[in-house]
Amino acid sequence: MLVLSTMKTLTAETTPPTCDGLPHADHPKATVSNGLLNAVVFLPDVKSGYYRGARFDWAGVVGCLSYKGRTYFGEWFREYDPLLHDAITGPVEEFRSNDGGLGYSEAKPGDLFVKPGVGVLRKNKDEPYQFVEAYPLIDSGKWTVRTKRDRIIFTQRLTSPIGLAYIYEKILRLEKDKAEMILEHRLKNIGSKAIDTDVYDHDFFMLDGKPTGPGMVVKFPFAPIAEKSLGTVAEIKGKEIIYKDELLPKQSFAGYLKGYSNSISDYDFTVVDRRTGVGVQQTSDSPISKLYLWSIRTTICPEAYIHLQIEPGKSQSWKIRYRFFVGEK
Repeated sequence: MLVLSTMKTLTAETTPPTCDGLPHADHPKATVSNGLLNAVVFLPDVKSGYYRGARFDWAGVVGCLSYKGRTYFGEWFREYDPLLHDAITGPVEEFRSNDGGLGYSEAKPGDLFVKPGVGVLRKNKDEPYQFVEAYPLIDSGKWTVRTKRDRIIFTQRLTSPIGLAYIYEKILRLEKDKAEMILEHRLKNIGSKAIDTDVYDHDFFMLDGKPTGPGMVVKFPFAPIAEKSLGTVAEIKGKEIIYKDELLPKQSFAGYLKGYSNSISDYDFTVVDRRTGVGVQQTSDSPISKLYLWSIRTTICPEAYIHLQIEPGKSQSWKIRYRFFVGEK
């Protein structure tokens, strides 16, 4: 059943929200803090988890994060259903191979494929992978969660009858004495087939819940180039994408971007509201393999992809860092 979200879109004059009164807070969750940042994180649970969809990684779903009375994530959508593909919040990640899921292209209708961070899924139809599709979950593997004051360690161990198996560890931690959150990942291939996939962070940034529009900027260390026209609501100026008009309900602004190199230093972008100086900088220890920008009225999402190529018995690790700030333009 779909439930209307209680998320409020704020004007520039509205008092910033806090993490009090978090919508749908009756699901398993944990609160972490380093004295500067406070975050509420929903935990993976196959029966009662906040998110049980077939698209995104179930680990690290940040329902809210606050710093100096400002918030950076929240419910950007109008309708909530735990099985809906994008009814999810925070810097969530999706593992997306060329054919959508591991083993999807070889599978016939009724056969199995795998999405890391989700589990073993069943292919419904003889058609290309669709991220909006509610593929039946056959096996979510074994999740374990360890919570400390300033971090949460998620581990998913999964095996499948199609030769794909892994141990996935994701640590969400808040850096000591800094307004920074770090996602540390390690994916170990314990199956008989290679794991060849991209993983990207959808972000779903919401700066105090204010609508996307004038004053909002996405900054890069390189001059971004749009592969196709991005429309009229925003424009590229040097190394920035500047929003000119407030996006209307159901209006979007999206497209693939080029201009980055294979240097790790190019994985460095900032979303900021210059009216308030509230923003977040995102960096990584891995290069960008593909870059997409998607935004609607309620959220701005620079989606940087990282490529993973993991042979049987091998592991790959990567890290993403978020620096939250107030008072920078």
